[in-house]
Amino acid sequence: MNTSSTAQYSALGSRAPSAITIAILAMGGEGGGVLADWIVDLAEHSGFFAQKTSVPGVAQRTGSTIYYCEIFPENAAQAAGKEPVLALSPVLGELDVVIASELMECGRAIQRGLVTPDRTTLIASTHRVYSMSERTDLADGRVDASQFIEAGTAAARSFVRTDFAHIAHDTGSVISAPLFGALAATGALPFSREQFEDAVRRGGVGVDSSLAAFAIGFDAAVAPARKPTGAPPADPSVGARMRPAAARVKSAFPAESHAIVLAGVLRLGDYQDEQYAAEYLDKLDNIRDLDTEFGKGDFFLLNETARHLALWMSYEDAIRVADLKIRRARFERVHDEVQARADQLVRISEFLHPRIDEIADILPAPLGRWLLRPGLVKRVVERLTRNGRIVETTSLSGFLQLYLIASLRPLRRRALRFGRERALMQSWLAEVARVASEDYALACEIAMCPRLLKGYGDTHARGSRNFAAVMGAICALRMRPNAAEGLRRLTDAALADDTGEKLTFALGAIS
Repeated sequence: MNTSSTAQYSALGSRAPSAITIAILAMGGEGGGVLADWIVDLAEHSGFFAQKTSVPGVAQRTGSTIYYCEIFPENAAQAAGKEPVLALSPVLGELDVVIASELMECGRAIQRGLVTPDRTTLIASTHRVYSMSERTDLADGRVDASQFIEAGTAAARSFVRTDFAHIAHDTGSVISAPLFGALAATGALPFSREQFEDAVRRGGVGVDSSLAAFAIGFDAAVAPARKPTGAPPADPSVGARMRPAAARVKSAFPAESHAIVLAGVLRLGDYQDEQYAAEYLDKLDNIRDLDTEFGKGDFFLLNETARHLALWMSYEDAIRVADLKIRRARFERVHDEVQARADQLVRISEFLHPRIDEIADILPAPLGRWLLRPGLVKRVVERLTRNGRIVETTSLSGFLQLYLIASLRPLRRRALRFGRERALMQSWLAEVARVASEDYALACEIAMCPRLLKGYGDTHARGSRNFAAVMGAICALRMRPNAAEGLRRLTDAALADDTGEKLTFALGAIS
């Protein structure tokens, strides 16, 4: 047995005859199995018995798996005259080390009772991979990451965390390598850094990148990243084409709104053109003046109107989708995400399923209305688009198909949906302006109502119905006290389920 390992293990005192228990919570493709294999190899080459088991999870967490390792020193077994019996699964409250590949996995470990303040060293990556419930929530269903950090700090004896996924990305490795480095830095296992690195070398796959990630992970655990200093974020880069609009934001709008309004300007310039961005600022001029006169000085009404107006004016249609899918930046991002080498080819296949109303939306208004009329043409188009199709955007033919659709952007202002959305936007803005002078709080709630509009297809249709219903209730609400609170309850009800039952009940209570 390695003498340094023996000495370090003896330092554990009364716990020396016990096994060291390690649980790894990771999702598919993150290298959790590799990390467990490294731990087993490290232990076995250092004079320890070692055992590894794994319990696969379910689809809600993209194949989340718990890998469980126990290691026990051979010298202790020899002294006892028998081999140890190692457990196949973790026991609550009996974990020495818990490693989580992502913050939600960290939360799951704490919730299950795997982490205890008197014993457990907790190592977690601070990046997020959103769960299905977070992704499918009709509102913003994301769990606050700070809650996981606070829970980990309270639950563990020692909590090591940083963005290990970022380290893996920068080094061309997988997250298991920097996590292994962090484990070495904690001293939770009785092995030296050199022994950890030798285990990586014996793995024989991606050794150089893994060791580079290991070293950065080790350093990050020894000297955790500093907290942000609070310096304001730099303005997003503005190209020559958008500089006049950006200059207008700086000169004509209050400083409290610069970040949001400038982001809206750049988004709409990218979505359509600089004239479209100027139209956006024109629409906000009146809201700015009203907020200056009736607001509280924080320009909340202006900021929320600017936020939702920018999102609404850049609604996703087939033109936008096609444009985003054929951009160089997207090809580079996919190439980077799959960690392809420079000499490797990457093929990207897109599953597209445009419905007839989405096709009509991007056509000139008269042609779009004609296509939607019941008749032979509509039935033929519906039959042709029934099953969708797969388009390989990395092929010349597939790229040209989407390029043709994206090239319709200059014609968007004449499209059927553009006219419909513009009319709805104008009505919403007029309602915000009309109410602002009488009930500023209610105007702010009206400004946030477009959060009901999201997605495409059935999701967008359902959101549009809910938006119309909520906006239709404003007249009744204005006759009641606490109208702003009433409108907030309506929008919350609309976002609470996708059946509309809670909204219907809330509307019934008002009437």
